Amino acid sequence: MIALVQRVARAHVEVGGRSVGAIGPGLLVFVCAEPGDDEAIADRLVAKLLKLRIFADAAGRMNRSVVDVAGGMLVVSQFTLAADVSSGNRPGFTGAAEPELGRRLYARVLATARASHPEVAAGEFGADMQVHLVNDGPVTIPITLRA
Repeated sequence: MIALVQRVARAHVEVGGRSVGAIGPGLLVFVCAEPGDDEAIADRLVAKLLKLRIFADAAGRMNRSVVDVAGGMLVVSQFTLAADVSSGNRPGFTGAAEPELGRRLYARVLATARASHPEVAAGEFGADMQVHLVNDGPVTIPITLRA
């Protein structure tokens, strides 16, 4: 799985002009499943997100997790993270999982995160979404997990 994690002051996602998920300070996480990914990878991703130390401690060092700071998580599916632009200028997306697998693993990430963390909001799988965010830092971390 591929994730792009942004530490945010706030973020929300809209579908068709209506807000479907919003958080204050925390993590905005864009998620992309790849062929061969499974539930175990999704669970490992959530564990990594919850422990990722990218929030400042009292000394100003990135030493605290979203759990430590009681931050929110906004999880948004984004198959374009698997884009391949190695030949030409139009991205190819064969590196992304088929929609059925992507939907299943996105649902797994959400279910696992919600079972482990009190504030988890979500986008809408497969929808045309507008994501609004205030990146804090800015801090943006790519994560790739493989079986």
